Amino acid sequence: MLQTIEVTKTSQKKTKPNHSELGFGKFFTDHMFTMDYSTDKGWHSPRITPYAPLTLEPSSMVFHYGQAVFEGLKAYRTADNRVQLFRPLKNVKRMNLSNERLSMPEIPEDLAMEALKNLIEIDKEWIPTEEGCSLYIRPFIIATDAFLGVRPSSTYKFMIILSPVGAYYNSGEQLQPVSIYVENEYVRAVRGGVGIAKTAGNYAGSLRAQTEAEKLGYDQVLWLDAIEKKYVEEVGSMNIFFKIGGKVYTPELSGSILDGITRTSVIELLEHWNIPVEQKRISVEEIFEASERGELEEIFGTGTAAVISPVGKLKWGERELTVGNGKVGQLSLDVYNTITGIQTGTVEDELNWTLKID
Repeated sequence: MLQTIEVTKTSQKKTKPNHSELGFGKFFTDHMFTMDYSTDKGWHSPRITPYAPLTLEPSSMVFHYGQAVFEGLKAYRTADNRVQLFRPLKNVKRMNLSNERLSMPEIPEDLAMEALKNLIEIDKEWIPTEEGCSLYIRPFIIATDAFLGVRPSSTYKFMIILSPVGAYYNSGEQLQPVSIYVENEYVRAVRGGVGIAKTAGNYAGSLRAQTEAEKLGYDQVLWLDAIEKKYVEEVGSMNIFFKIGGKVYTPELSGSILDGITRTSVIELLEHWNIPVEQKRISVEEIFEASERGELEEIFGTGTAAVISPVGKLKWGERELTVGNGKVGQLSLDVYNTITGIQTGTVEDELNWTLKID
């Protein structure tokens, strides 16, 4: 039986920022969802309350042993003023895969979805209406036992917070190619590790390489496999695709790569369009060889924030290549326009990816 979600609304609503101020993750809505877990009661006390700070013991296990998983998705305002989500159940299912890997309790999918819908319904006036803007949704779970021994926590908090976000690309710049630095020293994850989980530590471990790439003038880091340091895995917080000789390739899910929702959607969309797409191990050397043969047509990253992020330049050691003369490829543009159109209701959702809230 689905638990009743208790709702306490704020008595003083915040002033909403202008869309030009939004950026990413800087402002938060009036309410948040919280649910607690204990080994004796399971998940309990689901509630929506005014957005407020948390009170945790300094000894809470999340601070010391890193049991923390999260997700990221968005709510969109459609052209006919409706609110819809893009494949939200996939995010809930992936969160449970992360929970399993980090020895954390599974969340009930139906309750998580109900909480998500109820919270967005309450704070839907925070969804920006300007082109490219949306409401970012951050569900997360943290370990809360006040204990310094190394073991799984016996108590947790599951929370959802909401943040209105601006357009990823500036107005008038629908897509802009990024420059990528191939990381040869640091690694992101290894098969058997936690690379398949969306956990906080993965992102902490990526910061050093990202900072050094930015110092060299590059936007993102391309991670290679941890064993041979030759096979492509991910770009920053995105999955990666290559169009070579008319066929699209993306690294296979080898046990160290996050199974991106946008990645899956792009694969399914390409198959729907009868464009050949293959998931395989692909080395960075193969990419450079394809470029030298004149067969490398496009490279693009995929993720919730940007949807599609075309790559214009790739740097590996002393070698550097330019993709498509540094311009956005037609396939990147078509995929971007289709997925964002489905998300905002301007393109027919032939693949049944959206969930309408109201």
